[in-house]
Amino acid sequence: MSTETLSTFFALLSLLCVAAVVLVGVGALLWRSGVGGAALVDLRDGLGRVALGLAWLVAGVTTLGSLYYSEVAGYTPCVLCWYQRICIYPLAVILGVAVLRRDVGVRWYAIPMATLGVVVSSYHTWVQAYPDRTTDFCTLEAPCTARYVWELGFVSLPFMALSAFLFVITMLAVAVPDDRQPTPGPVSPPAEDRTPSEVPS
Repeated sequence: MSTETLSTFFALLSLLCVAAVVLVGVGALLWRSGVGGAALVDLRDGLGRVALGLAWLVAGVTTLGSLYYSEVAGYTPCVLCWYQRICIYPLAVILGVAVLRRDVGVRWYAIPMATLGVVVSSYHTWVQAYPDRTTDFCTLEAPCTARYVWELGFVSLPFMALSAFLFVITMLAVAVPDDRQPTPGPVSPPAEDRTPSEVPS
C-alpha cells in the first residue's frame, strides 16, 4: 500500500474522529435539555462501556501512523511533531493497561496529557494552514511548515493528531465501568444441602 493511499485512509479516519466528537457533543446537549429520553440514555450507556477501548484504539493507530511516516515514509518530524508524540505515545500504553483493568479512572491521568496534545496540535495545524507565518519552532532541517500530508485541502499530519486527541478526550469523558459479568457456570450447592456422597472427604 502506497503512502498516498495510507494518507487518504488516515485522513478519513481523522474526519470520522471529528464527526464522533461532534455527535457526542450534540447528544450531550440533547440529553441535558431532556430530549431523547430513555433511548438516548441507553445509547450513552452503550457508548460509555466501549469508550475506553475506542480511545485506546485511536491512540494506538495514531502512534503506529506517526511511526510509519517517520520510519517508513522517511518524513522528518519537526519539534512540534515531537511534542505531539510525547503526548500520544504514552497514551497508547496507559490506555491499553486501563482497558485490561477496566479502569475508567485513568481519565484523571490521560485527559491532561491529551489536552496538552490538543494545544500543540492546534497550533501546528494553524502553522501548516498558513505556512507564510513564522514560528520559532521551525528549523531548516525539520521545518514545522512542511506539508508532508495535505489531504482534501486541509487535512495535515497535525490535524490528524488534533482529531485523535479530541476523540480520546471525548471517549474518556463518557467512559463508564463495564460492570457486565459473564454468564456464571453451574454453581455447586452448599455443603449442608448435599447428600453424604456429594460431600468431599
